[in-house]
Amino acid sequence: MPPAIPFSALSKTKSNPLNNVQANAGQRFLIVNADDYGYFESVSTGIIEGAKAGCITATGIMANSPHFDACMERLQEAPGLDLGVHLNLTCGAPLSGAMADRLQFNNGVFPGKFTVINSLLAQRIRTADVIAEWRAQILRCINRGVRISFLNSHEHMHMLPGLFTATNRLARDFDIPHVRFSTPEWRGKTGISGIVRNTLMQIVSLANRGAAADRARLPLLGMNQSGKLDIAYMNRALAALEPGKPHELMCHPGRFDPSEISDPGLRAYHHWEAELSMLMSPAFNDRCRELGVRLVGYRELDGEERSDAGR
Repeated sequence: MPPAIPFSALSKTKSNPLNNVQANAGQRFLIVNADDYGYFESVSTGIIEGAKAGCITATGIMANSPHFDACMERLQEAPGLDLGVHLNLTCGAPLSGAMADRLQFNNGVFPGKFTVINSLLAQRIRTADVIAEWRAQILRCINRGVRISFLNSHEHMHMLPGLFTATNRLARDFDIPHVRFSTPEWRGKTGISGIVRNTLMQIVSLANRGAAADRARLPLLGMNQSGKLDIAYMNRALAALEPGKPHELMCHPGRFDPSEISDPGLRAYHHWEAELSMLMSPAFNDRCRELGVRLVGYRELDGEERSDAGR
């Protein structure tokens, strides 16, 4: 399925459509950013499939993935896909010796997010350990030739006060232009867990406003239905996009292999196949055309032309 407005239409023009927002006052811009590349091989396969179809424009790499090498090879199939690092602090094994030492209480692997947060508060894990680990994750991608356009994190851990400042420092050190600024989303129905999540996200986003003062913050969509995006949500979200201003859609598409993904919590939270099918559907494509939504990547935001020649 072709994208709503093909990337080829961008690469054929010398004037980038995002360089002059006023000239595109009626145009809406959307980055479709798939989280969790490398989390599972089946999920990564689905992300590549969506990128080749043109409906996924960016993805964040989990650099400590046990499938890292194979997933990096697969990226050659989608040279138009913009890449970032999906900084990880909550699953798998760390890359840095400092973090591995700190995690001896958990057999050297990351515990869940709440244990990590408690360990940070108790100084069992220090901010310096996180910086060393995330630096190692970034360098692993750079050493494989990845051009990093953005940073975000698994389970929004980079938004914790202190860690958000550290993330922006890493972005400056490695000349990475974009850092996701995760914010609550109150659009649509929100259950008890959603209210708790949004309230916590509201608190940390307010606490981090000053730390990101020198960076553009893309409005973020997808938080309220994280893991379960559907066409009804997208119809509302696309209609609410502010013309002339780029937005980021956080999504979790992929293929699902029950022999690979056995965790009942993950299987209940993520509807990988449904999200991928929705993004690849004629209904999503038609709605984008109807509303004048152009699917773009981070390269367009940075004033570059998109090409299939590589990263």
